[in-house]
Amino acid sequence: MVSPVERPEHVAEAAQRLSQGMDRSVLAFPLTPFDQDGAVDLKAFEAHLEHQLAADPGALFVACGTGEYFSLDLDEHEALVSAAVRVADGRIPVVAGAGHGTPLAGAFARSSERAGADAVLLLPPYLVNGPQAGLVEHTRRVCAATRLPVIAYQRSQVSFTPESLTELSTIPNLVGVKDGHGDLDQMQRLVLAAPEGFLFFNGVPTAELQARSYAAIGVSAYSSAIHAVAPEISHAFHAALGRGDDALVDRLLNEFFVPWVRLRDRGTGYAVSLVKAATQDRADELGYHVGPVRAPLAQPAPEHVAEARTLIRAGLEIVR
Repeated sequence: MVSPVERPEHVAEAAQRLSQGMDRSVLAFPLTPFDQDGAVDLKAFEAHLEHQLAADPGALFVACGTGEYFSLDLDEHEALVSAAVRVADGRIPVVAGAGHGTPLAGAFARSSERAGADAVLLLPPYLVNGPQAGLVEHTRRVCAATRLPVIAYQRSQVSFTPESLTELSTIPNLVGVKDGHGDLDQMQRLVLAAPEGFLFFNGVPTAELQARSYAAIGVSAYSSAIHAVAPEISHAFHAALGRGDDALVDRLLNEFFVPWVRLRDRGTGYAVSLVKAATQDRADELGYHVGPVRAPLAQPAPEHVAEARTLIRAGLEIVR
């Protein structure tokens, strides 16, 4: 591990808060509710956030993949992040998504800063497969667009080499990497190449399946899409993993998470749309609606939604 990087005081403080949240609890990625006309429903969003916060996650990652960042415009994005900052009220860090090409990603990063976010999650650039030098320069330019700490998300066409990470880690406000590939050999190399205090977390779809393996290479933090629909299951798994309760971890994997992944893989876009459709039952209990997904996603098949709801009920029975 290389020496720590000198960071501005406000970046170091925000990174420390994020680190503490990652050590303490699972990371929540809330949904973005839309009304039946397809408009962002901020009132429902605030109710959804209160449900998420009641479970005490380590941080809120707003307007990211689960929150359908790819379908939001700048005004909607800023309104969502502002609402999250207001509802969180300093209890935990709020991290906002930013992505697309370099100019737009920079604009969304500035939107996040105006809205009061604590940090930015830099999502992969749109479509193009860039070489390492291009990915580094893209990240550098987006980081230069904001004073906020930035976490780079590697997945799809973005995969950093240890050499690139060494270069990226010299950017004063680049504080971490979220991994969506699940390549543990590559991740181990990145962890070894990173400076002291650099943040890593497991962000593969349904991260619980690989949580043990990531922890073995020093990456214990992870995000949970399941937190959006059933935070009780998400936190029970995280607590069991932390205390070494292998029996409960194995039962939740066998009876909930593995069947969930099998169901998720039966439809395109189900990592978001199935979660959102299944969340509606829980939202109904609390008096709000999360609504449909936006195109290019589509509503999942009704029979798959019914299976998802059955799985969630079974998972809740295990942890109650």
